[in-house]
Amino acid sequence: MPRPQRCRRICCEPEYEKFRPSEAADTGTVVLTLDEFEVIRLVDLEKQTHEMCAQQMDISRTTVTEICESARYKIADCIVNGKELIISGGNYRLCEGGGVEGCRENCTRRENLNICLEKGSNVMRIAVTYEDGQVFQHFGHTERFEVYDVENGKVVLKTLVNTNGSGHGALADVLKKLGADVLICGGIGGGAKRALDEAGIKLYGGVTGECDKVVEAFLAGNLDYNPDVKCSHHEHEHGDGEHTCGDHGCGNHGCH
Repeated sequence: MPRPQRCRRICCEPEYEKFRPSEAADTGTVVLTLDEFEVIRLVDLEKQTHEMCAQQMDISRTTVTEICESARYKIADCIVNGKELIISGGNYRLCEGGGVEGCRENCTRRENLNICLEKGSNVMRIAVTYEDGQVFQHFGHTERFEVYDVENGKVVLKTLVNTNGSGHGALADVLKKLGADVLICGGIGGGAKRALDEAGIKLYGGVTGECDKVVEAFLAGNLDYNPDVKCSHHEHEHGDGEHTCGDHGCGNHGCH
């Protein structure tokens, strides 16, 4: 007996549901399901990785790959063979905070930060600089955060968030908008540290290792971190310490 298909979470229904060639030839119709539409939107338009897409849609990366291949074939069929494209149906649930069964309440998308921003009063939100499952070692160049919602000492939700090109001090504002209480990272400059402090976000820097295991260690009270972490460059050369480490090599605390 086949395993039941998992319901795919999508942000919203498409504004446009039908596309057809300007020539009115009857060459057939192709139906693109809403979950296929969502994968194309996230992967091809928003340039999310398959892992990010999987977490947002609450499915596996393998499923994302399968849906993506199916959707791209259908779109190619329409373009090459002049078929009408209809977007309809599929196994999905809306994630709009509107009381849809199975949808997390108050889930919304704000300023292209793909995460449920609302959190309960008993939830602690931990953000970890992320690259390929590991703690990324330079805060100012972070492209993604792995965000963990913790309740009663246990992780209840994990989400991969794209920073959308923000850098250095601006990342502190990203974390503030996310409602982060804690940041775990590798190297970090003085200006960013001050911005985090002003935002009321507790910093645990100088950390290396796999993100999930690092959070487990934090929750267990045995995280190995450096309270005095900093990039080793001369801060007076960069004003407030916010610099581009990619232009030269950082030597301390794993900052690259």
